[in-house]
Amino acid sequence: MTSPEGPDPRDAEFLASYDPHAFERPSVAVDVALVSAFDGALHALLIERPAPPYQGRWGLPGGFVGIDEGLQDAAERVLREKAHLDDVFVEQLYTFGTPGRDPRMRIITVAYYALVDRARFERAQAKGLQLGRLTVPWAGEAGGPVSVSAGDDSPRALAFDHDQILGLVVKRMRGKLNYAPIGYELLPEEFPLRALQAVHETILGRTLNKDSFRRRMLATGELAPTGKRERAVGHRPAELYRVVPRTLE
Repeated sequence: MTSPEGPDPRDAEFLASYDPHAFERPSVAVDVALVSAFDGALHALLIERPAPPYQGRWGLPGGFVGIDEGLQDAAERVLREKAHLDDVFVEQLYTFGTPGRDPRMRIITVAYYALVDRARFERAQAKGLQLGRLTVPWAGEAGGPVSVSAGDDSPRALAFDHDQILGLVVKRMRGKLNYAPIGYELLPEEFPLRALQAVHETILGRTLNKDSFRRRMLATGELAPTGKRERAVGHRPAELYRVVPRTLE
């Protein structure tokens, strides 16, 4: 940053003789966990690695950060190029930099997670990404790796440390659910409260009391009735709600 007094002439002198190759430098990548919740489980979209390292294993969509590219820009580019998705909730998760995490060279990856409703998730899946159903072996926010299986319950072996990345996604979602409206990102624009409860239960990995959940969510002021009801369902149609847009005070 230029100081109010202008550039320091000593900087120009220093940079003129500076050798950027004098020190070893790691490469920087981004990996994006694209997550949705349906059928009683969390799911992520994966890519099968066509070549070594970890050929035949599954990994999160990712890529190297361009020399003139911001980290968030790189994550959004990965979503556009590999999942054909724009305008989705994307948040930086954590930086994974354990030496040896990638056998090719020293690579530090900045992990992100993106949340989408089932319809957008399935459209992204149709672009060639494969579904991975997450199994979380720990309760609450204990944290740790998760395992992933295909639609037929066969295991999907993950590359690198992507089981740890997905585990941290689950931990982050569980930790934020009670104070941030991330559950709404996993639902369509209009939804019944039953569907919202199912999303919360799927994220938390436990059942919730229907009446207390309904009272708590309506008391937040974040939801408004649409005046519509479900259609073409095999039970009594439930009232549909939408998220109230936040306004700046």
